[in-house]
Amino acid sequence: MLASVPPYAVGPIVFPFRALAEYAGRAQLGRGREVALACLMAARLSTPVAGSPLPAPVRAARATGASRWFASLALPSAIRTPLTRVAAASARESTSELAEALGAVIAAARKHLDEGSLAELEGVVKRLVERKE
Repeated sequence: MLASVPPYAVGPIVFPFRALAEYAGRAQLGRGREVALACLMAARLSTPVAGSPLPAPVRAARATGASRWFASLALPSAIRTPLTRVAAASARESTSELAEALGAVIAAARKHLDEGSLAELEGVVKRLVERKE
């Protein structure tokens, strides 16, 4: 027997970066896991929040915190600069700059991630480009 859902019930919550999170959980400790976690953070910073956009001071604080966290990770130098660009771009209003920065992260991290993770990141870039137009 199926139970009906009450009209005031909260709908199911869907985590948008399941493949990235799963890959980070499966990856060996060290560089591979840290790259996956850094890409997960970059995707979260790049994803527009449902509803109204965050106020500028909140975005700036998030960007500063993310930059510090990226600096604390053992990442290849080729990916460190694009991640810093994503953090900086997330504090501004320009979706095209954010899409370009995340595209650079994808290019630098391509050999460290699996196909599902790359597809999720590329989906974020695609949504950012569509939002710009």
